[in-house]
Amino acid sequence: MSHWRIEVFNRPGYADAHARGVLDEIRESGISDVEAVKAAKVYLLDGDFDEDFARRVAGELLTDPVCQDYYMGRRPAEGGQALEVHLKSGVTDPEAESVTTAIKDMGVEAEHVRTARKYVIAGQLGREQLELIARRVLANDCIEDCLFGEAADPPNPHLEPYKLDLTQWPIRELKADELVHLSREKDLFLNLREMQAIQEYYRGLDREPTDVELETLAQTWSEHCVHKTLKSAIDMEFEGKQVHYDNLLKETIFNATKSLGKEWCISVFDDNAGVVAFDDDSAICFKVETHNHPSALDPYGGAATGIGGVIRDPMGTGLGAKPIANTDVFCFGRPDMKPDEIPRGVLHPKRIMKGVVAGVRDYGNRMGIPTVNGAIYFDDRYLANPLVFCGNVGLMDKDKCFGNPQSGNLIIVVGGRTGRDGIHGATFSSGQMTHEHETIFSHAVQIGNPIVEKKMLDVLLQAREEGLYEAITDCGAGGLSSAVGEMGEKLGAEVDLDKVPLKYAGLSYTEIWISEAQERMVIAVRPENLERIEKLFASENVEATVIGKFTDDRKLVL
Repeated sequence: MSHWRIEVFNRPGYADAHARGVLDEIRESGISDVEAVKAAKVYLLDGDFDEDFARRVAGELLTDPVCQDYYMGRRPAEGGQALEVHLKSGVTDPEAESVTTAIKDMGVEAEHVRTARKYVIAGQLGREQLELIARRVLANDCIEDCLFGEAADPPNPHLEPYKLDLTQWPIRELKADELVHLSREKDLFLNLREMQAIQEYYRGLDREPTDVELETLAQTWSEHCVHKTLKSAIDMEFEGKQVHYDNLLKETIFNATKSLGKEWCISVFDDNAGVVAFDDDSAICFKVETHNHPSALDPYGGAATGIGGVIRDPMGTGLGAKPIANTDVFCFGRPDMKPDEIPRGVLHPKRIMKGVVAGVRDYGNRMGIPTVNGAIYFDDRYLANPLVFCGNVGLMDKDKCFGNPQSGNLIIVVGGRTGRDGIHGATFSSGQMTHEHETIFSHAVQIGNPIVEKKMLDVLLQAREEGLYEAITDCGAGGLSSAVGEMGEKLGAEVDLDKVPLKYAGLSYTEIWISEAQERMVIAVRPENLERIEKLFASENVEATVIGKFTDDRKLVL
């Protein structure tokens, strides 16, 4: 196998808006010794092809022939010091995926493609200043590594194949403080009462739980999936009177809707999104959701997957709605705060704001879904944890508002592949943000790929019109665990985890089961429709893989 490094940069005389933006941000951050910034895009290609073909890829695919040029190898950093920003191992790289597909269209299989960003910083700067520039402006420690000077390329993220090692986490004999420690150590975010309830259950079974069982329970009981706080008993003062709620959510929002009993409310508090009547034939599907913690760690990726996930909610309601419009509300800390006012482990509000706005905008635009309205608010209380509230409106026929999975249906996962991104994304939403989240929960951040979701949406709408599936849901928080578990709640399910398509080797059975990697949906399909649905998805270059079947024993077997 051959390894090729290609750097793409603007020709002299052509302005580089990205490099200019970086220079402005460096100066805004209080570093005034930088004289100029040059930027380049780096592509690392592995494959069984020669230099002539690599140059074809560089010239015909990676370079804009009007204003750009390319360099094979490592271009000398003339007039400054070089810094390179690479994604951490396992972080999704949508651009690399697109390049891989394009190279395949050119008739050659690329074994692996990675991308990076290179900056040449001119000025009298020491290593400490360069590291400050990298941390404040160039790289996000949560998902990226910054290499200084003529450093070697980062290790290839391909991992060794996983060897089955079924693991138990003994809890039956643990004391209270030991249960709390286990929950904290394993990032379960379950409190003592919840851990004791699980402990009693397994004492009744007379066996210890496996790691995947505890992980499944943890994501199911997470704040994101079950809204523990909103469903709690609440005592409060309202208009001078003491008010008690046994279940705040059910006795306020739920109760108001139920008591009104409007006949135009077709499906509420039941599916992935609410459905209301629009006219005689159509219904409106509407969903809003927050994506705060991930956006605090990686503003662009967190916000992009926030809107991407909320788009999939109408897609996964009933037999699937067509998303037509986005909306949002953003709340940040003050963007004019000085760098020394920012606590350790917290990104600057201006950086968070730019990333969040760009993430929501870009994802919607690439799917062809406009953002039709929104709001923005600044307050110091949003400094460490911004509010990123995304919404989507979908349109569907009234006769497609409900799905009906049945025993014997095949479980098919469609769309993107499963990776390590999004591990513990559901459970860490239950925790308090601290300065350690940036490091400890980097795996909880997902990187979205709107092109994959757009392709998946288009082919799912075709399959829906042909009546090729019985039910659909998205792989949101909890991944396959929640998607298959919720769809098969009244049925039962058997899942072959080794059949789940992976982004790279090395994932354990638990990681495959709870990963929240983006752009995936689960559908229930009658066996007689399998051949047609496989052909349909293949015709649009969208993966569709049978990973199991629904049963009739109400047991979930992996």
